[in-house]
Amino acid sequence: MKKTALITGATSGIGRATAYEFAKHGINLVLCGRRQERLEEIKKNLSQQTHVHILNFDVRDKEETLKAIASLPEAFNTIDILINNAGNAHGLDPIQDGSLEDWDAMMDINVKGLLYVSKAIIPDMTKRKSGHIINIGSSAGKEVYPKGNVYCGSKHAVLAITEGMRIDLNPFGIKVTAINPGLVETEFSQVRFKGGQQADNVYKGYKALQPEDVAEVIYFAVSRPSHVNIADVLMFCTAQANSSIVKKTD
Repeated sequence: MKKTALITGATSGIGRATAYEFAKHGINLVLCGRRQERLEEIKKNLSQQTHVHILNFDVRDKEETLKAIASLPEAFNTIDILINNAGNAHGLDPIQDGSLEDWDAMMDINVKGLLYVSKAIIPDMTKRKSGHIINIGSSAGKEVYPKGNVYCGSKHAVLAITEGMRIDLNPFGIKVTAINPGLVETEFSQVRFKGGQQADNVYKGYKALQPEDVAEVIYFAVSRPSHVNIADVLMFCTAQANSSIVKKTD
């Protein structure tokens, strides 16, 4: 029986790479994102490998999220694997200069959005007594760095929620995993720095993790035998030692 995975934030970066990785292994896909055109393009590219259904919504909108997931056709409404990937970082300011809009965006997407999607999926998993939830955290959920304040707070919350989920869902045999990457070369920095040269410089002088590297680790976690749960992964590129130390060439 082929499994079905629901991936949030599937239109770029880690989410998109995970969709491609899962398709290679014949996992049916429910791809969620805010950019309809990109969703359609990915569906077109992957439909020869597996069955794909797309949902266009913003995880920040509670009603829209619950409605979209409730609308899944029968062929896609049994979600075996949930990848809570939608997330962002806005701004890199000391706390005293932080923007309330940036703070709202990070907490609404990284924390509340993850909870809304999980709330829509988990009851069916508990009923079936099976499932696997993977929350995409960050090394920022393991340590706090200068000007990381609220973003680090949101990712610490993701890790705490993940550990709480693992405890609460343990009686139902549901696996819960946190994958926490360091620097990954995606559109992430374009969003954080609001475009411009600063965003381009983030990945210069070293080889950052690529979205495909993270997707392979995600697939490794979901492909383990039923008695094995990869509970928590922290992954860096070789050049990165922690959140503030990166070996760059001149």
